[in-house]
Amino acid sequence: MVTDVEWARIRRDLRFGQVFEGTVVKVPRPGVIGIFVDIGLSVGGFVDVMLLPDEGKDWPAEGTVADFEIWWADSRQQIRLKPSDSRYLRTDFTDFVERFRPSWPADVGQPLGDPGPVTADELRALLRSDGPPASSPEAGEVADGPVGI
Repeated sequence: MVTDVEWARIRRDLRFGQVFEGTVVKVPRPGVIGIFVDIGLSVGGFVDVMLLPDEGKDWPAEGTVADFEIWWADSRQQIRLKPSDSRYLRTDFTDFVERFRPSWPADVGQPLGDPGPVTADELRALLRSDGPPASSPEAGEVADGPVGI
């Protein structure tokens, strides 16, 4: 598990639809939960059962290497993925997107957004590690006001 600051740093470099080659590392209950995928980041990837074929036997097995796209990310330190290969998608994926995520085509390429509030101390630590020095005017402006990472 990574810190909230590290999670914010990872997220700011990610975009919806960004493709990663990943390895399926766990299929805990085929047909019921979803699959866990290692995409080479310090946070895990997960494909929800809602995006996978109805039959668990049609899911990618542990050890399968395939391309996965970033589908969603929320405050949990986990990246939600969708398989790029249509063999591993629900058969009615196009209809599913139209019903439940019609903004998907427009979301592709957009940043994941803010995972939630960051405390002033977390923000200062983040700025010192990757951004302008804490003593720079930019750091002061950001640290003193509201910010969206």
